[in-house]
Amino acid sequence: MKRKIKVIIPIPMDAAGVANRASQLPDTLVMPGYQVDFEAVKAGAALGDSYYDMLLMDMSVVEAGLRSQEEGYAAVCIDTVSDSGLSALRSRLQIPVIAPGAVSFHMACLLGHRFSIITMWDEWFPLYKKTLTEYQLWPRLASMRSIKTRPDLAELLAGKEEVVFARLLEQAQKAIDEDGADVIVLGSTTMHQSHAYLSEQLTVPVINPGQVSYKLCEMVLELGLSHSKKAYPSPEVPRDDVFHAIG
Repeated sequence: MKRKIKVIIPIPMDAAGVANRASQLPDTLVMPGYQVDFEAVKAGAALGDSYYDMLLMDMSVVEAGLRSQEEGYAAVCIDTVSDSGLSALRSRLQIPVIAPGAVSFHMACLLGHRFSIITMWDEWFPLYKKTLTEYQLWPRLASMRSIKTRPDLAELLAGKEEVVFARLLEQAQKAIDEDGADVIVLGSTTMHQSHAYLSEQLTVPVINPGQVSYKLCEMVLELGLSHSKKAYPSPEVPRDDVFHAIG
């Protein structure tokens, strides 16, 4: 029987949007014996562009993940660099819960001295500020740069490659030349279509957060590991019904 991994998309979307998000993980990257299911939240945020939306993403991701263990999943991946709902799901579940912000930033620290986050627009900066503070990684950050372009979280970058890729490359190069970055982290799993292009053009590692997060999830499962329940204690009185009522 295959080990199932649920990947939670933090924005409600139709089947076509889910398929676009799932394309970040080609079959060649999935180890034999694993099944990956991408699932969008039922309701919640629109763009993740505000503290208001950040709260909605936390709540909707937690709601989508609460039943994962009883549904037979071996692990949960959260498909957003904001790491929405990560700590709450770790508190509630015994199975591993992995998120790309923590994984990508720490991977960048393993591969270099200082990293820069390259993203679509400035409105996502608070998402990174939250996680950088929580993980105490500000000393390792060279910069955050954006191309000041409103994202399309369903269609992603399709049809916009010629313009968007060039802008991302420009900002990434400035992060290297002007800010001292020696690793680049894409600021969203929705930007995965630009990874190959940027990797070919730049002289430093470029981290594709969704792929790195998923592969760490496989590794954790292969090693029989999960998060520490001392670090993420279970609630004495679970109230899953409250999350499901909101969702």
